Amino acid sequence: MSTDLKQQIQNDLIEARKSRDRFRTVVITTLLSEVKNREIEERGDLDEEGVRAVIARAIKQRLDSSEQMRSGGRPELADKEDAEVEILKGYLPPSLTEEEVRIIVQNAIATGINQMGPLMGIIMPQITGRFSGKEANRIVREELE
Repeated sequence: MSTDLKQQIQNDLIEARKSRDRFRTVVITTLLSEVKNREIEERGDLDEEGVRAVIARAIKQRLDSSEQMRSGGRPELADKEDAEVEILKGYLPPSLTEEEVRIIVQNAIATGINQMGPLMGIIMPQITGRFSGKEANRIVREELE
């Protein structure tokens, strides 16, 4: 484990096991497994940003699952997914507000880029794991109008 974030996750797993918090243990073990799988795909250790990307993807998957379970009439399973999201969010930097993302988009537009694809390419690395890509897409569209 090379990064501080991975070490923090590993330490949290040890603490969850010591306190016999089964739910938290399962969530953190699953996260570490996802990180390890990504490292195997990349054929090397992930840096801090790579680990954050794995966490962001895990959060997105759980939010999608939660939404599907609620629409399928299974609120108890959706609540479980939401609880997992809250644990995972603890490993990411604080979320950005819509206004902060709008400023990032406006700054990118000020550099002369006025097309959707290149703009998203510039802002996504700055907001990954801190703001929804779907919402960022909406903001970019509004700012380009």
